[in-house]
Amino acid sequence: MTTDNPNPDNPSATDEAAPNAATADSAVETRLQELEAKHAEVSDAFLRAKAEAENTRRRAEDEMAKARKYAVESFADSLLPVKDSLEAALAIPDATSAQMLEGVHATLRQLVSALERNKVAEINPVAGTKFDPHQHQAISVVPAAQEPNTVVAVLQKGYLIADRVLRPALVTVSGSA
Repeated sequence: MTTDNPNPDNPSATDEAAPNAATADSAVETRLQELEAKHAEVSDAFLRAKAEAENTRRRAEDEMAKARKYAVESFADSLLPVKDSLEAALAIPDATSAQMLEGVHATLRQLVSALERNKVAEINPVAGTKFDPHQHQAISVVPAAQEPNTVVAVLQKGYLIADRVLRPALVTVSGSA
């Protein structure tokens, strides 16, 4: 008798191997489907996170562009009363010099107030102040009866805007006598 069974002592060995292979294939197929589902889930989460990051970056760029575009809005709004006062002064053709002087002083007060509201401060060192190259620009060195390397006179005031030098004060500095 010829059989295809390699183990003639155990005729059911080939019959048992076939269901075990089918069960193993089924388990592998199930695991593959689980991994594919997990991959799709992770891929979707990645794409959503990437899109959210891109949207956040774009919104930040838009905010910065608007901030740059309208940064001077508050400052310009503060200067409008100064412009109005100057135009009002020009509208009075026969004003006396005393009236003009009073108007100029009032307009200057408005301008100083507008600058202060926008954190613009004067750099106006008094004579004898130590020369600071970060806030002062020396125009000349003159012999003076004061300590060397100190401010003798201010030729033009300087200005800070929020602790940053907008324009240094132009000064003469004492040299060695």
